[in-house]
Amino acid sequence: MRIVVIIVFVVLVVYVIRQFIDRKSGSNVKPDEKQKSKKGNGYAKWIGGGLGWAFGGPIGGILGFAFGKMFEDMNKGSFEQNGTMQADFNVSLLVLTAAVMKADGTVKKSELDYVKAFYLRNFGEHAERYIGMLREILKQEINVREVSLQVGQYMDYPSKLQILHYLFGVSKADDHFHPEEVDVITQIAGFIGINASDFASIKAMFFKETDSAYKILEVDINATDDEVKKAYREMAIKFHPDKVSHVGEEVRKAAEEKFQQVNSAYDQIKKQRGLK
Repeated sequence: MRIVVIIVFVVLVVYVIRQFIDRKSGSNVKPDEKQKSKKGNGYAKWIGGGLGWAFGGPIGGILGFAFGKMFEDMNKGSFEQNGTMQADFNVSLLVLTAAVMKADGTVKKSELDYVKAFYLRNFGEHAERYIGMLREILKQEINVREVSLQVGQYMDYPSKLQILHYLFGVSKADDHFHPEEVDVITQIAGFIGINASDFASIKAMFFKETDSAYKILEVDINATDDEVKKAYREMAIKFHPDKVSHVGEEVRKAAEEKFQQVNSAYDQIKKQRGLK
């Protein structure tokens, strides 16, 4: 079931519940009873979480809690979704972001700043809403295996590659790769179905070594010039931003960094080999 359907369903159910509660707490209700009613409204996030899990697997459960908590803003129309594929990608990104940020036991300001900058750069006026949702998701326990398997089931391969690239960026936000975070990213990559060569390629974009350029192009350092050229053409197609344009213009723009790193790797090898 598509995540957007889950969200709509949860919102509708919580809305009906809230309307019922509001009627029960009318103007003729005593102040102390109104206070009890307000406390009762807090159960919306638990109701939302239960319904989300029942109808949308682990991600549905996490989103149910987050959306239940953020229901007031949504009811005022301050949170919007921009299409099924883009909504699926965005919320999956948030949940996996939280999993990586929590991996070493602490959520660092540098990581949160990186995420904020990413969303501001690529999602503009919607960034604050996503950050607010991320804060709620960070408060929850995340089953990396179950969430990743759900992402792997519904997400297309180019979008998975973009998610992986972004998660490595989150991990490197403080200029240090924590083993726990890298381990979680490795688990996510396996569960969502990233093959070993593509994982090594994207990892090489962040872990700089003498043969990083070759790893990015997925060729051996002893490859012939023709093999290098062929590898570049294949990687340029695989990592081209247009591969994720169906997810939304914001995601396509974010994919340009990955594409540029492929070009930079090829330029580096050409310079080393004296290729034209």
